[in-house]
Amino acid sequence: MESLHPRVRLLWTGRTALGSLVLVGLVVVADRLVLSLPVELAVAGWVILAALGAAHAVFAHRIWRFELQDDALFLVRGVVTRTDTSVPYVRVQHVDTTRGPVERTAGLASVVIYTAGSRGADITIPGLRPERATELRERLRDLAGESEATDAV
Repeated sequence: MESLHPRVRLLWTGRTALGSLVLVGLVVVADRLVLSLPVELAVAGWVILAALGAAHAVFAHRIWRFELQDDALFLVRGVVTRTDTSVPYVRVQHVDTTRGPVERTAGLASVVIYTAGSRGADITIPGLRPERATELRERLRDLAGESEATDAV
């Protein structure tokens, strides 16, 4: 077995002669395909994927605005398809501030507003400074409480 390729030695099971031969054949074929792929092509593929991911992130969040109006939170977002959302404060169930690992690294936070409704009824406002996110969460909580007292159904 000393003359076998190191990858074949790692996968050598010794169960049956036929199974071992098939395994050796598959590893050798796969090894030749991977080795025949130029490194530049693999690197170019990764660069293209990273560029597409960055472009998607930029275009997905290029237009993202929100405004606290008298009776509702108003959001505008999207590039190709623009979405305008109005969330009446009376529909707000609760509000969270979240900071995932990427947001913590970037020094950002998001506010998630959960609303009464049957379909994935939550709105996320990303990319806020942590202090601003906390301030917005508290303001939305107060506005929801005030509107519930006056506008409840």
